[in-house]
Amino acid sequence: MLALLWKSVPDLPASRKNGGKMEKYILEGATGSWEIVVGLEVHAQVISKSKLFSGAATAFGAEPNSQVSLIDAAMPGMLPVVNRECIRQAVRTGIAIGAVINRVSKFDRKNYFYADLPQGYQISQLYHPIVGEGSLLIDVDGEEREIGIERIHVEQDAGKLMHDQHPTKSYIDLNRAGIALMEIVSKPDIRSPAEAGAYLRKLRAILRYVGSCDGNMEEGSMRADVNVSVRKAGEPFGTRCEIKNVNSVRFVQAAIEYEARRQIEVIEDGGKIIQETRLFDHDKGETRSLRSKEDAHDYRYFPDPDLLPLELPESFIDECRESLPELPDAKRQRYITHLNLTPYTASVITADHETAAWFEAMLEYFKEPDAKIATAAANWLTSELFGALKKLGRDITDSPVSPKQGAELIALVADGTLSGSLAKQVFEIMLETGQNPADIAEERGLKQTSDTGAIEEVINKILADNQDKVEQYRSGKDKLFGFFVGQTMRAMAGKANPAVVNELLKKLLAA
Repeated sequence: MLALLWKSVPDLPASRKNGGKMEKYILEGATGSWEIVVGLEVHAQVISKSKLFSGAATAFGAEPNSQVSLIDAAMPGMLPVVNRECIRQAVRTGIAIGAVINRVSKFDRKNYFYADLPQGYQISQLYHPIVGEGSLLIDVDGEEREIGIERIHVEQDAGKLMHDQHPTKSYIDLNRAGIALMEIVSKPDIRSPAEAGAYLRKLRAILRYVGSCDGNMEEGSMRADVNVSVRKAGEPFGTRCEIKNVNSVRFVQAAIEYEARRQIEVIEDGGKIIQETRLFDHDKGETRSLRSKEDAHDYRYFPDPDLLPLELPESFIDECRESLPELPDAKRQRYITHLNLTPYTASVITADHETAAWFEAMLEYFKEPDAKIATAAANWLTSELFGALKKLGRDITDSPVSPKQGAELIALVADGTLSGSLAKQVFEIMLETGQNPADIAEERGLKQTSDTGAIEEVINKILADNQDKVEQYRSGKDKLFGFFVGQTMRAMAGKANPAVVNELLKKLLAA
């Protein structure tokens, strides 16, 4: 068996954005070190109420063949008409990744026969895509890398084949036929499964921020074709194999690792890699051959005679640019600079559009939050709330606690009404009942007390009951201070203000 080991080597070409530092990952095989080269073709379903060239609906989960127009079914004489919203979403996505927007683009016919493709061809863009080169900045283990994007082109999706339990019949659902896809093609800049995962997560975050794709890989609205090859360091690219339609980040990473290992074993055993299309079996964790890989000439591409070149006026592009929200990288930097969040915490919050929106809704409660409040809110969100949601099997959009309630809880801790331990108790009740934290604290007597007289009375009793430990403390055993704090908090059921307890203990122990 081939022994494989991920490791990094420092003497590599500089990245374009991280000041010259770039890491590469290699595999150790029987004959030396191998580098993997990965490129991803991500198919992202455009958010639009109707399809790319017809008025048929695009809602997910509809009855089979209930959302099919005459155009989608390729009835004779039916002509496609470009959906403006689909083009707008593609342009907005291109701007979001800093890509070139081509003022003129053209549609081509990609010819092949398959049962779920009624026309016998797919309308796509090969020679003149709507979006040109761009890039994506990813972070892997604290190291930033820039992954180039070759192009984004717009194309129509095919239908879906469904098979009965006994493999004797197949059924065709054309609901998906004609839905607009953006094919986002990366350059072969990815060098490890971890980088592929980071790239997909970052791309999905941007698509969700922009609102051009929901990124739900489990529903098929975002899926990846993974191109993998291996080579010895410094040698030309090897022969690549394409793994089709991988529908989760975890599966993409697993497919890359398996396929790299397979290719190295083939080469080191004296064989050659055949350019082919493969499938990933996630149950077995392996790829298997599907068919030989076609090249562009195999599809007999030619310009679609039913569609004129697409010309984008400058005003349309400006409108698309102005409609964009604050994107994850800019938001992350703002959180670090203005809210004093750590880079890690800022990255966690901005990785998902819904999480960032929830966090900002929480901060709105404070009008002008300072760095201390922002940090407290961010830490509570990423630890307490995330932990609770994970146990409940929910996400941030389905949280039983609202942003306003979260902010009220943070405020009660900040003004001394609740201690950290009392806040945890209140939060658990909030999750169960949905009540506001102030009401819970009031009704259940969970407010923190700062009454110096009451606290001092409790401390005096504890000191009187533990004279031996008092003498030990006064003779130099300072660690006993924690014992007295714990006894006081226990005696007051955790409701004493810790700052007041500490201050009074120091005073009384020194008397």
